[in-house]
This record gives sequence, structure tokens and C-alpha cells, in this order.
Amino acid sequence: MKDKVFFIAEISANHCGNFKLAKKLIKCAKINGADAVKLQTYTPDTMTINSNKKYFRIKEGLWKGYNLWDLYDKAQTPLKWHKELFKYGKSLGIKVFSTPYDETAVDFLEKLHCPIYKISSFEMTDLNLIKKVSKTKKPLIISTGMADLNEIETSIKVAKRNGAKDVTLLYCVSNYPSSIDDFNLNNIKILKNKFKCKVGISDHSTDNRVAIASVASGAEVIEKHIALDNQKKGFDIDFSLKGKEIKKLRNDVDIAFKLLGKNSFFRNKNENKSKVFRRSIFTTKDIKKGQKFTKDNLKVIRPGYGLEPKYFNKILNKKSPFNIKKDEPLKAVILKDLH
Repeated sequence: MKDKVFFIAEISANHCGNFKLAKKLIKCAKINGADAVKLQTYTPDTMTINSNKKYFRIKEGLWKGYNLWDLYDKAQTPLKWHKELFKYGKSLGIKVFSTPYDETAVDFLEKLHCPIYKISSFEMTDLNLIKKVSKTKKPLIISTGMADLNEIETSIKVAKRNGAKDVTLLYCVSNYPSSIDDFNLNNIKILKNKFKCKVGISDHSTDNRVAIASVASGAEVIEKHIALDNQKKGFDIDFSLKGKEIKKLRNDVDIAFKLLGKNSFFRNKNENKSKVFRRSIFTTKDIKKGQKFTKDNLKVIRPGYGLEPKYFNKILNKKSPFNIKKDEPLKAVILKDLH
């Protein structure tokens, strides 16, 4: 069993086109306990075409009114930044990896020795992309927003057929931001049981209880978008953890994971000292050797220094093997000599 949940800090477009801000976000992730930082690797022309037709206009939600080309043009993490950001993460001791949005991005990231690949929810049905990434044989994370079980199964099969050995599914709600009512955290258990792989959550909500509760449902990976303390601008700012909020969630998730404990029934030895407050069998009168034990001279009471209550009926009407004073606990030795 892993010793903690793997926490991914997603930078996405919160760098606002500023290279120095991108580096600050990586440092912020490291300082606040993230295990890895994720980038997004695309250019506008690998995402869409430059058209003003109605199909390319976002009609609702956080980015309402944007033309797709313009949105991706502003939100992209420039390819020329990647090498330096990977290098910077390594210097800080935090893993940096990325989501490629098309096959050319995989070729680009391979040259940078990208250690992990993630498939976004919107690309999860792009089987050629999954095939390309899987052939690298590197750990693969697949977000499953919007997908039904058949679509997920198809993607998993393609991944495994093409060399992916280490596959993690992320339960994801593709609403930005997501609300509490959007979630069904039992999906995590369902995915684990059906696909026999690691499962986590890509959480776009603004409520830390979602990620914390996901741990109780079996999440082994948590991905959250991040920003700096007091950062006001960013395409994903509305559902991003800011600065110290990252550390807060990291700590809360670690506690939730610790509370899960072992996979076998377990009691901490510290509890044993409380057994003294259980009930046990005590004498309520002086009892002479050969005298019978009765409800008149025995009683099941607290504390727990004597025989357990389960022996009470076994002892009744049996003769005492020796003299016992009043208000004394009956000891186990008495069971050997009962008549």
C-alpha cells in the first residue's frame, strides 16, 4: 500500500502567459507539498482551426464568448518554455510532466524525457493519441470526465494493447467549476473494481471536502489546479487552490489517508488500557471454600479486573474452590477448579 496520496498540482493556464509566473507556480507547488506539477502541451493549431463560425464560439460556462482559437492562443504554455520548466522542476526536486493534446506534442515531450503522460478528459476518446502515448511505456494517467464505462474500457484496452503497464484513471467531473451535486464518489470504487487499476480524482470543485472524501472512496491520486496566494487573474482561477490552500489540502488529504489505516481489521494497542472500564465478575459477599456461587454473592459490574461476563452463567451454582473476600474480582484461575 502506498504511504500517501499522490498530489498533482495543475498549472494549466494560470501562468497568464508569463514565464516567471509559471516558475513561481512550480515553486509554490513544491513548497506546499505537491508531488508533481503538470503542464499542458498544445498550440492553437493542434487544438482547433482559426474560424469565426458559430461552431467555434463557446456559448456558456466560465469561458463563455471566447472563440476556441483565441482561448487556446491565450491559454497555451509556449513550447519554448517547456525545457526550462522541466529543468527548473528538477532543480527543486519536484516531478514535472504534461498533458499532450495531439501526437506531435508526444514527440515533443519525448525529447524532454517527460516522465509521465496524462490524457485529458476531452481527448480520452482520441484512441490514436492514447496509442501513441502508450507506446512510450511510461506511466499513463487518463481523466474520464463525461465518459461512460464503455468508453473508458475502450481507452484502457487500447492503452494496454500498445504497451501501457502503469495506468491510472482519474474520476473527473467536466464542469468548471464543479459543484457538490455533480459528484458521485462511488464512481471511484466502481472504476477500481471494474478495471483493477489505480484510480484518483481530477477535482475542479472549490470545496476541499470533495478531494478529502475521495480518499475515503479509494482515491490514490488527486489533481487540483493551482495559483499563487492572492492571485486574481488566470483562466482557471475560479477553481484553483491558491498558495497556502495547497498545503492545507495536502495536510487534510494526508490525514484522511492515514485514517484509512490497514487493509486488515486493526486495533491500536493504546486501546487496551481502556479495557479496565469493561464489566467483569466481582464478589458482593465473602464466599467460603465449597460455597456455591449465586446471583446473591456475584455481580457483573465495572471495572474489568475479573472474569468476563460471558463466564457468569457457567460459574453459577458451582462451588468455590477457595475462600474469596467480598468486593474482589473473580480470576481466571477459578475456572480450573470449579465443581
